Amino acid sequence: MATELVYEEDLEQLEVKRFSFKEFFNSDNSVRLILFICAFIAVIFMVFIIYFLFTTGGNFFSHVSLKEFFTGRIWFPTAGYYGAYLLILGTILVSIGAMIIAIPLGIACAIFIAEIAPPRFRKYLKLGVELLSGIPSVVYGYFGFTLLNPWIMRTFNLSSGDTWLSGSIILAIMALPTIVSVCEDAISSVPNEYREASLAMGSTKWQTISKAILPAAMSGITAGIILGLGRAIGETIAVVMVTGNRLVQPNPITNLFSGIRTITAAITLELGEATDLHVEGLFALAIILFLMTFVINSIANVILGRLKKKFQGKQKKKNFRKKFYSPSRKETILKSFLLHHRKLIIYGIFIGFFTWVFFTWFGFYAIYISGGIVGSFYLLRIISTKRQQMFWYGLIISASVLVLLTLGLIIYFIVSRGFPVIIEKDFLTGYPRGETGGILPAIIGTFYLVACAIVFAVPIGIFSGIYLSEYSKGGKVTKIIRAAIDNLNGTPSIVFGLFGYLFFVLTLDFGLSIWAGGLTLGLMILPAIIRTTEEAVKAIPQSFREGSLALGSTKWQSIYKIVLPSAIPGIITGIILGMGRAAGETAPIMFTAAVFTSRSLPKSWNESTMALSFHIYILVLSYWSPEADTTVAGSALTLLLVVFILYGSAFVIRNYYQKKKQW
Repeated sequence: MATELVYEEDLEQLEVKRFSFKEFFNSDNSVRLILFICAFIAVIFMVFIIYFLFTTGGNFFSHVSLKEFFTGRIWFPTAGYYGAYLLILGTILVSIGAMIIAIPLGIACAIFIAEIAPPRFRKYLKLGVELLSGIPSVVYGYFGFTLLNPWIMRTFNLSSGDTWLSGSIILAIMALPTIVSVCEDAISSVPNEYREASLAMGSTKWQTISKAILPAAMSGITAGIILGLGRAIGETIAVVMVTGNRLVQPNPITNLFSGIRTITAAITLELGEATDLHVEGLFALAIILFLMTFVINSIANVILGRLKKKFQGKQKKKNFRKKFYSPSRKETILKSFLLHHRKLIIYGIFIGFFTWVFFTWFGFYAIYISGGIVGSFYLLRIISTKRQQMFWYGLIISASVLVLLTLGLIIYFIVSRGFPVIIEKDFLTGYPRGETGGILPAIIGTFYLVACAIVFAVPIGIFSGIYLSEYSKGGKVTKIIRAAIDNLNGTPSIVFGLFGYLFFVLTLDFGLSIWAGGLTLGLMILPAIIRTTEEAVKAIPQSFREGSLALGSTKWQSIYKIVLPSAIPGIITGIILGMGRAAGETAPIMFTAAVFTSRSLPKSWNESTMALSFHIYILVLSYWSPEADTTVAGSALTLLLVVFILYGSAFVIRNYYQKKKQW
C-alpha cells in the first residue's frame, strides 16, 4: 500500500513535456536542420532537372546514333532526319559574334566604372548597367525585330534583316551587364596597395590600370567573359525573334548576313507540335545546351573562386605534376618555350583569326583595316605616356557612352511607340480582341505568376542564404550545395521551361496553370535570392552577433532578432530584383502557364493565364500587322514600366541604406 502511494505521488510530480513550436524553433540544432533542408532543395531540383532531361532526351539516342545527331546537316523530324549539326553551329556562331562585340565594350565600361568615373557617378552608371540586365528579353527581341533588322536591311541592301549579325548584336547587348558587373567587381577587388605601389614608381594612371590592376584582375575578367558567353548561348526569345530561324550554314562560314537557327529556337518553335521521337529529339538538344552552359558556368565559378582566394591570401600553390611526375628534357624545353612565348602564341592566334575574318568580310579592304590597326598600335608605342593615356581614356569613355546610349535608345524607342497607346481609353483596363484590344488579363496574369514565384522562392531562398552564411562550415556538402546553386543560376531559361513542363505540368499533374508557371519561375529566381540573402547577412558586423550571444541569446535568437533585421534591406533588394526578372521571362511560362488571349481573369491558381511577355512574343511572331504593332508597343512599355519600377525600388532601398551606414 505504501508503495502504491509513493508511486502515485511520483506520477503527480512528474512533468509531462509537450511539444512546443517555440522551444523547437529556439533550438539551434532544430533550426539548423530546417535551414539545411531548405538549402539542399537547390541540390534536389538540380538533380531533378538532370534526371528529367536525360531520361527523356537520353532515350532518343537509342533510336538515333550520336554520329548522325552531331554530324547530320538535315533537321527535318517529320521526315525522320535528326541532324543537329547546323543547330549547334548556329548557336556557336551567334554567341561568338556577340562576344566579339560585347567583350571590348564590357571591359572598357568596367574599367571606366571602377577606375575612371567620379565616385559620385559610379552608382548611377551601375544603375544603367542593371537596367540593361533588367530589360526583358522579349523587349530586346521586339526592338531588334522592328528597328535593328530594318536598319540592317536598308544599310547593307539585303532582302531581309533577319540575320546572324542582328542576333549577335542583340545578344551582345544582353551579355554586356554580366560582363560589366563581374569585370567591375574583379577590378574593384584588386587591393589598393597595387595602385599605390605603381603610382609611387612614377607610373601614370593608365599605366597603373593596364600593367598592374588588369593583370591582377585578369582571372575575374576571364570569368566575366565566360559567364557572358553562357548568357548568350542560353538566350531564347530574342534570338527567335531576330535571326530568321533559317536552318542553313552561312556561305562562307563568316557571312554575317546569313540567317541561322539556334538550339533554343528549335526547341521553342517545335515543341508545341512535336510528338514521340521528335519530342525526345528536342530534349536531346536541350541536353546539349544544358551541358554547354554547365561547363561554361563551372569554369567561370572555379576562376572566380580562385580570384577570391588570391586576394584574401588563401590560395595555396600546389604542383602535383612536379611531385608525382618528372618530365623529360624535350618536354621541359617545350614547356619553357610555351611559358616564355605564350603572349606571342596568343597574339599569333588572334591575328590569324581576325585576318581570316576580315578578308572574308571585307575582301581587299581588310589589308587597309589590318594596316590601320597595326599602325595605331605602333604609334601608341612611340608617343608619350600622357598621349597614350588620353588615347585609351578616349576609347574607354567612348565605349561607356556607347553602352549608355544603347540603353537610352532602347528606352526611347519603347516609350515613344508605347506611350500614345497606354494612355488610350481601356487599353490598360480592357480585354483583348485578338491582336487588338486591352491587356488587363495579361497584366493581372503577370502579377499572379510573379506572386506565385515569390511565395515559393522567398522563404526557401532566405533560409538557404542564412544557412550558407551562418551555419555552413565549408565541407563537401556545402560545396555541393553551392555548386548546385551556381549551376541552377546558369541554367538556360528554356531548360527551366522544359523541366517545368515535365515535372509540374505532367508529373505532378498541375496542367497548364499559374501554379506550374509560378513554381517554374520561382525555381529560376531562387539562386539570386539565396545569393543576395547570403551577402546581406554576411555584411552585418560580427560584433552584432557577439553582443547578442554575450547577453545569453542562442545563435538562432541572435540571427532572427539582431542579424536579420539589419540585413532586411539587402534581402528585400534581392527579392525585388527577382520579381523583376520573373515578370519579364517568357521561355519558362511558354509550356507551363501562358495562353495568348483570354476574355476573363483567372479565377483560381489552377487555370492558365495571359502574361505580358508571352502576349508580346506571340503578337510579333504570329499576328504581325499595324494593329498588332500598336498593341505590342503598349504591352512592351507596360512590361518595361513594371520591371523598371521594381528595379528602381531596389536601387532606392540600397542607396538609402548605404547612406545610412555612412552616417
